[in-house]
Amino acid sequence: MGLLKDAKQIAERDPAARGILSVIFLYPGFHALVYHKIGHFFYRHRIFPIARWISQIGRHFTGIEIHPGAKIGNGLFIDHGMGIVIGETAEIGDNCTIYHGVTLGGTGHSVGKRHPTIGNNVLIGAGAKLLGAFTVGDNVLIGANAVVLADVPAKATVVGIPGKVVRIDGRPIIHSEELDQVITVDPLEQELCKLMHRVIALEHRAGVEPDERHLPTFCDPEKYNQDNPEK
Repeated sequence: MGLLKDAKQIAERDPAARGILSVIFLYPGFHALVYHKIGHFFYRHRIFPIARWISQIGRHFTGIEIHPGAKIGNGLFIDHGMGIVIGETAEIGDNCTIYHGVTLGGTGHSVGKRHPTIGNNVLIGAGAKLLGAFTVGDNVLIGANAVVLADVPAKATVVGIPGKVVRIDGRPIIHSEELDQVITVDPLEQELCKLMHRVIALEHRAGVEPDERHLPTFCDPEKYNQDNPEK
């Protein structure tokens, strides 16, 4: 995808845009992409001084620092943009959105891959910091000022310091510290399961054989068989 198509996508995704020409002439986020594409060309051909020089010019005029070695997919929308830093080994997929103050940085002086890899259709909120060589899946939302230090699954929503997954595919989740895992849960389903299992336990005590076929499919009958060892 060329720069004109990038500009068209930005105009379509930004409600404040007044057409593609306003994006081309007035959007520093788009200008930063232009500088980066030129600098990245020289970087790929190992003409590093010129690549860094172009990157520095872009930083001066846009307030956005993108290392010429970073790999950026199609349709990146940098909104507002001031204070964004994207490191050398960072990789960004297609159709992503990044707001001002975001850092895609490293956590030390190691060489090689040391910056995050971002999937497709990812939105990174203002001030978020993604630090280290980890992967963010497709269709992820990262909240403003979150500090992300580890892999993020696809379709997740991440907030907080340190960043925690609070939703996956729109469903709220519970963090289990003891099991060191994330559990998907719907609060209403959870309460319904508790009530159904309570009914089963009472039927056991009354000597009535419960019909567990009536349990909703999202309830785990094994858990309640363990609660009723006489069964």
